[in-house]
Amino acid sequence: MSHASISSSFVTAFGKLSANSDDYVPDIVRLILSEARKGRASDVHLVPSESALMMQWRVDGVLHAVAGFDRELATRIIARLKVISGLLTYRTDVPQEGRVAREYSPTEVRVTTFPTLHGEKAAIRMFAENDQLQRLGQLGLPDTVRSRLLEHLGATAGVILLTGPSGSGKTTTVYACLREIIAQSGGSRCIMTLEDPIEVAVDGATQSQVRPSAGFDLATGLRSLMRQDPDVILVGEIRDPQTAEAAFQAALTGHLVLTTFHAGSAAEALTRLLDMQIEPYLLRSGLRSVICQRLLRRRCEHCGSPPRTEPGLNEKCEKVAEGADKFRLAETPGSTCGHCGSTGYSGRMVLAEMLDLDLPEIARGILQRTDARQLATLAESAGMETLQQAAVKAIAAGLTSHEEVLRVLGSLK
Repeated sequence: MSHASISSSFVTAFGKLSANSDDYVPDIVRLILSEARKGRASDVHLVPSESALMMQWRVDGVLHAVAGFDRELATRIIARLKVISGLLTYRTDVPQEGRVAREYSPTEVRVTTFPTLHGEKAAIRMFAENDQLQRLGQLGLPDTVRSRLLEHLGATAGVILLTGPSGSGKTTTVYACLREIIAQSGGSRCIMTLEDPIEVAVDGATQSQVRPSAGFDLATGLRSLMRQDPDVILVGEIRDPQTAEAAFQAALTGHLVLTTFHAGSAAEALTRLLDMQIEPYLLRSGLRSVICQRLLRRRCEHCGSPPRTEPGLNEKCEKVAEGADKFRLAETPGSTCGHCGSTGYSGRMVLAEMLDLDLPEIARGILQRTDARQLATLAESAGMETLQQAAVKAIAAGLTSHEEVLRVLGSLK
């Protein structure tokens, strides 16, 4: 995979900066932020080594090497990032986190620093434009999942659980859910959030950020928040048994609770909650739906190389993608493609599976503490389309590649 096209724009622009200018380092930082956004990077990594500061961009979920800076520039670049993010420049021995001031970036940018053997590493999170991915209809969720989720968002009580690993788009989906509720209710529902940290400001919701150092953690904050007379509560993430129990108690007392949870599948989310000592009756009574999602890189439509196939995948694709008269895998990236940076992919698509808690088989499985594999089998038998099935359909439709599915899901069952 060629990364040359991804870095060429930055390298060209960097070569035009004057090293003799008093604003040389501020210009470098300004260039990093602007070019990373142009390159659709979600994160920028500045990694110190013994001899240089290496810069990598995460584009569509994958890291790409972009450029390297002299060792002498490394500390100055990190220090400048600290200045525009309101961090302490003289503290290089502890992790720090801040936001880039609006005068330096028109959109939300978060900077974190971390001490390493060769100096401080910085990670820059580039958030999407405010007008992107606002509503559920813009996310590309499967029609069945989107329609069922919209129904659940109109409920007055219960827990809606968004699951998946880091970087699977859970936060984007849960914010889109908040905006749907605000639009549907016309401001007639009190919506409050408890987050760590607040990632996006949502008009129409009262948002709060926890401060564990002051004793204001998720579990404690959630119990206090319930006294504020909310109708809808967003809990940024369930991380411990105390937060999980408080969220389900809130649901049982007449609140709609939206939250995220790290789990590999919808069925695994249930068994992990059971392992956190959440009683089966709480799950059965309080949980409305569990959605697990992943993000796959979408095949670039502009690369014109011939499609390639994988042994045995033809039959699998045609079997799963009913009615498909042919399938196409991601094409081998062309040597130069300005649309995808010669990676063969441009943008991402979402895969999602939804576990319906109203199914009698699933309800019995929860009460009997059935393991994740058996729960998944029950759900699939009842008609749930799994992530693997959705992935094979995406390959058959030419939207992504077998390699990309293996990278994200690990296997095709």
